[in-house]
Amino acid sequence: DEQLAKGFFEARNEALNAFGDDTVFLEKFVERPKHIEVQLVGDQHGHLTHLYERDCSVQRRFQKVVEVAPAVDLTESLRSKLYEYALHIGQAVGYDNVGTVEFLVNPELDRIYFIEVNPRIQVEHTVTEMITGVDLIKTQLFIASGFPLESPEIGLGPDVVVPRMGVAVQCRITTEDATNDFKPDYGTVVAYRSAGGFGIRLDQGSVYQGAVISPFFDSLLVKVSTQAPTLASAAQKMLRTLDEFRVRGVKTNMQFLQNIVRNADFQAGHATVDFIKDHPELLQFKTRLDRATRTLNYIGEITVNGNPDVAGRVDERRQIRKPHLPAADLSLPPADGTRQKLLALGPDEFAKWLRAEPAIHYTDTTLRDAHQSLLATRMRTIDMLKVADRYARQHPQTFSLEVWGGATFDVALRFLHEDPWARLSRLREAVPNIMLQMLIRGANGVGYKAYPDNLTEKFVAEAS
Repeated sequence: DEQLAKGFFEARNEALNAFGDDTVFLEKFVERPKHIEVQLVGDQHGHLTHLYERDCSVQRRFQKVVEVAPAVDLTESLRSKLYEYALHIGQAVGYDNVGTVEFLVNPELDRIYFIEVNPRIQVEHTVTEMITGVDLIKTQLFIASGFPLESPEIGLGPDVVVPRMGVAVQCRITTEDATNDFKPDYGTVVAYRSAGGFGIRLDQGSVYQGAVISPFFDSLLVKVSTQAPTLASAAQKMLRTLDEFRVRGVKTNMQFLQNIVRNADFQAGHATVDFIKDHPELLQFKTRLDRATRTLNYIGEITVNGNPDVAGRVDERRQIRKPHLPAADLSLPPADGTRQKLLALGPDEFAKWLRAEPAIHYTDTTLRDAHQSLLATRMRTIDMLKVADRYARQHPQTFSLEVWGGATFDVALRFLHEDPWARLSRLREAVPNIMLQMLIRGANGVGYKAYPDNLTEKFVAEAS
């Protein structure tokens, strides 16, 4: 009582000096509550609905660590009260767009205490999307454009009962060192491998092998969300996903997350805001040997610099064969080939000629495959040019030369430090008579990812 009285007057004096107003609000202390938030969606036409709740009780220093949707250990009557209170709050202010109403809940006493309204999308919105199938980002854009909830674009009219499909869990992988009071780590990511599969969602930023993690920004690397019929099965799926993740070069909180998700109280839905404080074993970690990174570093060192155990030794029996360029009279121009025919006939007539040809025509893929596959993406333009002009003279009957595609563009720039467009120009100059061909796959025309059609078309036009 003495501490309360003293603190009360000290707070009033501080408020008066700082703000000119000594009004003080007393908040009720809620012992071991759960942190529950309700997802609201409202439009500009007075319609408001909810998309169930999220359990955000697992927190450290008032920051959410693991989130679950829905809250699995609430009674239906308590759950209904949460929805009712959240909707009343939203309706009282005419709320539109997506937002979250947050509460402290004591399930044992059937008590609910309002905390705040977050008028924005939440980091943990992913678990709500997974159990409802509603794209909240798209929804808020349509609402901001004036669409009502009942519109086909949004599909949340008064007659729509949004399904609640199983349970979803989200973990936030950060570059925090859990063994050092969660101090943010920084450096270069030397290895990155994410996991995936049915019912697994990843929301990540710019994290990849070689990415530089700065100490001056948020430490979040990737959000991992899993969905399954029950909380226990979603937790097991999360454990497998985290176990398959590989992040090397910077420290992460993944072992801490695994300890949380593996905990029996968590899987039963009994976590409160004191969960981490009540379970000190969550901060006990196994020492990782990181054998994969050590092995990779060793292989790289031996590949580039050789094995020190045999350094300086020379096997006289081994001789490196020097290749000889094929003979060709470079003073004479190469004979006309398919390129001249294409220029003379045009694309349509050339295609008709090719379809009518009874003979088999061949494409030589050496200049792409040797560059990319046989020589581990290290074949330089200068090495290709040594044979290109002789090839043009000795094999003018070749239908085409494949000189582009796959990782060619990426490798030329990143590893060989060459201009890929200059390579095409120089190869065309050396081989003026044979068509040059680009390998185009169904979903990754230029590199190892899906690109939009207009980018691929522009790329081909530029290359030609």
